[in-house]
Amino acid sequence: MLFGSLKVATCAIDATNRFWHSVMSRKFIFAYLSLFSPLIMSFLKKSTLAAIILGFSLTAKSTFAQNKKAVLVHTIDSILNIQVNSDKIPGAVIEVKQGDDVLLKQAYGYAQKYDYEHRLLAKPDAMTVGTMFDIASLTKMVGTTTSIMLLVDRGQVHVNDPVSKYVPAFGSPDKASITIRNLLTHTAGLYEWYPMYYRASSKQETFKLIDELPLAFPVGAARHYSDLGFTVLGEIIENISGLPLDQFEEQNIFIPLGMSHTMFNPLTKHKPSEIAATGPGNPYEHRMVYDPSMGFQFKEIKHDQWNGWRHSVLRGEVDDGNAWYAEKGVAGAAGLFSTVEDLQKLVDMLMNHGKIGSKQFISEQTIQAFLTKDKFKNGLGWMMDPENPVIRNGPEGSFGHTGFTGTSIAVIPSQNISVILLINREQMGMIDDKAYYNVSPIRAEIFKAVMRYSE
Repeated sequence: MLFGSLKVATCAIDATNRFWHSVMSRKFIFAYLSLFSPLIMSFLKKSTLAAIILGFSLTAKSTFAQNKKAVLVHTIDSILNIQVNSDKIPGAVIEVKQGDDVLLKQAYGYAQKYDYEHRLLAKPDAMTVGTMFDIASLTKMVGTTTSIMLLVDRGQVHVNDPVSKYVPAFGSPDKASITIRNLLTHTAGLYEWYPMYYRASSKQETFKLIDELPLAFPVGAARHYSDLGFTVLGEIIENISGLPLDQFEEQNIFIPLGMSHTMFNPLTKHKPSEIAATGPGNPYEHRMVYDPSMGFQFKEIKHDQWNGWRHSVLRGEVDDGNAWYAEKGVAGAAGLFSTVEDLQKLVDMLMNHGKIGSKQFISEQTIQAFLTKDKFKNGLGWMMDPENPVIRNGPEGSFGHTGFTGTSIAVIPSQNISVILLINREQMGMIDDKAYYNVSPIRAEIFKAVMRYSE
C-alpha cells in the first residue's frame, strides 16, 4: 500500500512539473526508509526513476502534439486571413478533423461584402461557422453519388447497368453502351456543358433535351467532366425511387445523418442572412454562351432566343444556371446548400466505413467499390487523382471534390483526417470580366499544411 501510494504521489508531482519539490520529497523518504531496509531503498529508486521517465515522456508527447496542432492552426489562419485581408476572397469557413478531434473549425471574413454593383456594404455580414453555402458541384457527391451508393446497397441498381434500363431514350444506337459507371466517372461522352435553359424550362424538358443531344466524345474513351451526366443520374434516382430528387435525398440521406441544414432551395426554410452570397447574377455563364473562346458554341443556340439572366446578388438561389433556370433549383449536378458541420457528418460516415455510430448506413463493400480508382485515376463520383489541387500528392486512397462557388472536401483515410473548406469566391465578381478568383492554390496550400501535420 505504501509503495503504491508513493508511486501515485510521485506521478502526480511529475505531471504538475513541480520538479524540485519532488526531488526534495524523495530525498527525505530515501533517508528515512534506508534506516530500515536497503531493499526498500533500491526498489524506490528504480520505481521512482521509471515514474520520472514515464511522466516526462507523456508530457513531452502531449506538448509535441499540442505544438503540431498550434502550428497547423496558425498556418491555416495565416493563409485564409491573408486572402481575406487582401480582398482576394470575401470569407471562408473551414473544418479540419482527425478521428474525433476537431483540429480547427473557424469562420473568416464575410458572408456578403459587396452589392450587385460591387460597392462595399455599409455593414458587411460576418461569416459564421453555421453559414450555409451553395456547395455547387459538391452536390454531385453529397447528394447524387451518395444516393446511387444507397441504391446499389439495396440492390436497386448496379453500376454496370446500361443507362437505358432506367432511361429508355438512352437505348438509341449512339447511347446504348453508356452505363451508370460511365456517368459516375464522366466517361459517357456527353457534352461537358450545355445551356439547357435556352431550350428547356422544366425538369422533364431538361431530361428530354439531354436524351436528344448527340454525344460529344466516344463512350469510355476519356474522362470529360460533365454536368449533364449527373443530371441524368438525378433522373435515374427519381425513376427508381418514385420520388422527386430533393425528397429522396432528404428522407434517405439528410434526415438519417442529421444534416438538418442541407437542402435544395433553402429560402423556403431560411433567411438570406443565414446564407453566404455568391455571384452578381450569372456573368460567367453569360460569357460561356457569348464568348466563342470558351468553346461552348452550338449552332442551334441563338443568343437572342432567351434573356432570363438574373441581375442581383445571389443569396439562397443556386448559382448554377441550368439548375436554376431549367430545373427550378433541384438537379443532380448542382443545387444543394449546406454547412461545414453538415458536410462533416457525411464525411464522418464515409471515414467510419459507412457507419453512423454503430448503425451501418452504407455497406463497407459499396464504399470501397466507389473509392477504387479507375484507369483515369478517379473513383465513382469522387476525385482521387493526386494531381488534383484539392488532394495534391495525398497518400493512396485520398479522395475529394470541388464546387465552382469555391467549396471543397478533401479526405485522407490513411490518416483519418479530413478538410472541408467553403469559400464564397464569386462575391468578389469576375477579374477583368473573364473569370472568378482561382482558389485552387488556397486549397493546395491548406492540404499541404494538413499533410505536414499528419506525418
